[in-house]
Amino acid sequence: MNDFPSILQNHLLWVSLIACLIAQAFKLLIELLRYRKFDLRSLFTTGGMPSAHSALVASLATGVGLIQGWESTDFAIALLFAIIVMFDAAGVRQAAGKQARLLNQMVDELFQENQDFNEEKLKELLGHTPLQVMVGVLLGIAVALFAEPWL
Repeated sequence: MNDFPSILQNHLLWVSLIACLIAQAFKLLIELLRYRKFDLRSLFTTGGMPSAHSALVASLATGVGLIQGWESTDFAIALLFAIIVMFDAAGVRQAAGKQARLLNQMVDELFQENQDFNEEKLKELLGHTPLQVMVGVLLGIAVALFAEPWL
């Protein structure tokens, strides 16, 4: 527990978290421009443009490459971790979101006459399109490259 303050000195950790936060802030801005409404919930939701998960792991992998070297084992681990996260965001979670949308539609159609049926809707925006993932990756790489002097 005595080492906890040293975690706060890990610049790569902060750079990666900042990349994630910037992506989430872009979601808020896009929501504001698209729907003309300021909704702070968009800062804490999954899915949408750009992928904050992808920005975080791309920034992490890029930072590890810059610090440890592109041929390092640490970079290989970070890159493979990033690929798994991005594949999950664009594949598995997007499929789960499509299933949720279909189930919500089925429940609506099945129980539209029964007003007593009060089932909570499933969250439909879970994953990302490949474009959302790619924009997140580019954002994460850009943040890490910009922050390179502090790494």
